[in-house]
Amino acid sequence: MRSVRREVAAVAVVAVLASLAGCTVTGEAALPDDGSLEVELDVGPQAEFVDAGPDGVRVVDGDDWTLPQGARPAQNSGFFSEDASPDDLVAVRSIDVSWRQIRPDRDGAIDRQSTGTAQDMSFDALEAQLSEPGDFWMRIFASGEDWAPQWVADDCGVTTYGPDYDGQSHLPIWDECVWGHLLDTYRALFIDLDLADDPRLRFVYVPGAFTWAEFDYEMVTAAVESGDLDEQTYLSWYAHAWTDLVELFGDNAHKLVFTGEDYPWGPFDAADDLLAVQAVDAGMGIRTGITEPSNFHLSEAPAYGSHIQPDGHMVVDESLPIHSGRFIVATENECFTDCGYDTSDPYYAVRQANLKALQLRMNWMYVVPGPSYMSEYAEHWDWVRLELGQTVETAPDAWAALRDAEDTFWADDAQTGPFEDESDWPSRPWVRNLERWLVQVDEPGSVAHRTDVDTHTGELEEANGTAHEGLSTEAAAGDTGFVFEVDPRFAAAVDGQQVVTKVTFLDEGSGSFAVDSDAGSSAAVERTGSGEWRTATIALPDGGIGTDATRLRISLADGADDLVVRFVRLIPRG
Repeated sequence: MRSVRREVAAVAVVAVLASLAGCTVTGEAALPDDGSLEVELDVGPQAEFVDAGPDGVRVVDGDDWTLPQGARPAQNSGFFSEDASPDDLVAVRSIDVSWRQIRPDRDGAIDRQSTGTAQDMSFDALEAQLSEPGDFWMRIFASGEDWAPQWVADDCGVTTYGPDYDGQSHLPIWDECVWGHLLDTYRALFIDLDLADDPRLRFVYVPGAFTWAEFDYEMVTAAVESGDLDEQTYLSWYAHAWTDLVELFGDNAHKLVFTGEDYPWGPFDAADDLLAVQAVDAGMGIRTGITEPSNFHLSEAPAYGSHIQPDGHMVVDESLPIHSGRFIVATENECFTDCGYDTSDPYYAVRQANLKALQLRMNWMYVVPGPSYMSEYAEHWDWVRLELGQTVETAPDAWAALRDAEDTFWADDAQTGPFEDESDWPSRPWVRNLERWLVQVDEPGSVAHRTDVDTHTGELEEANGTAHEGLSTEAAAGDTGFVFEVDPRFAAAVDGQQVVTKVTFLDEGSGSFAVDSDAGSSAAVERTGSGEWRTATIALPDGGIGTDATRLRISLADGADDLVVRFVRLIPRG
């Protein structure tokens, strides 16, 4: 939400403010609650499912995001934004306040009637924001010189650092005095007022620093370069900061969302590379604000359990508590032609950002319906809604996006991370595919080859590198198909069900292809030579996927031209 302004002007809020005129609301007053939004979220797909039909194959133009009507959203998942948008099934709005707004006096109760500002946004009084209907998420803009109460700097005797890229200077949140006062404010707001217990509160971004309340290292580096901060002092504070918040929130600690990241461009070399893991291990969720440049920096993401393997594929450790379904694993996908970014192909940018988020197993996504292109790509966004937060046992599909993409963060040899030896990742910085419970496997006769038929360079920003979308057979070299391994847990979950495969392919050349399984081969898919991307829905033979059937191969017919495949999905029909 790097450039979105919050505007609250609902008639209900005006009425509440009028009713409060001349009244003093104390810290002990009950929190206002205007009930829930009138929106049904537990709904299935909005588009009709494209099935294989009586002939076992049906081909449509372009991408096909449809799911069977029985698909439903996962628990603890959804879209959130500054404002609710029921038509887009965005039902979680924000409550934003500044530290100065709610705690102007050191010894005073939480101020629920004053307005505030931060990041060129204007915030209504806390009381007014709480009076709006529906669930909410929260941010306390705390570190900015204009966000924090003046008494904090005076009492702690600290100076500010900056300005940041938005022109704001910040207090040193790592200063134990500053942190103690901020922690007291969290206690007064969330514990003393019982706000942490409020079922409408879905989650809270913490700690409230720095630019856009995102915990980057620009200000930390500035303090180190000024000689005011050293590694030991910073790490000493960091070692207890997140435990402080988790212990404060107690049974509601799962509502805390750390806003930092892995490998954060910090000033302490390898000592700060994995600090995000420490925050997650303390017992809170995590979010990233920048999956829009979808190739960059988030391939090796230990806090999310994502690791690059020697073959260039990414795997996610779903046994980590962060993926238990209790915590928030969030991203923000609204900056495609906003926030300083631009693209000539917004559909591509949106698609890839969302695939990346789902590869990381996100369960919540910040959107802004207009800049996120939700109406333009409604069928795709509806699929995303039904994918967020799903587990391998509950997912309506398993999929693999076939590609070779460059993660330029790892192009610098000085950034070693876990890749100290060339054998740790021979193709560095190239990453193979985005995969979710379906893995493309190279083996003799089925090696997938990079292709230039759909290449993108510097999408949104130069650091996003080059991506080759789609992989190709190479029949002349003996590679006449693509092999896939199905996660055994997904295969077991769909055992006994009819399963279809959706294959998005470039309709060039001649000759057919089919999908082979342990139970036999599918009907053939004939190419027409249109030169367009098309998606074939292909019925698998009974028993094609199941407890004892976890392998598929997309195979060329004898004499067929090479085939480029971009996306493969397995979908149980029930």
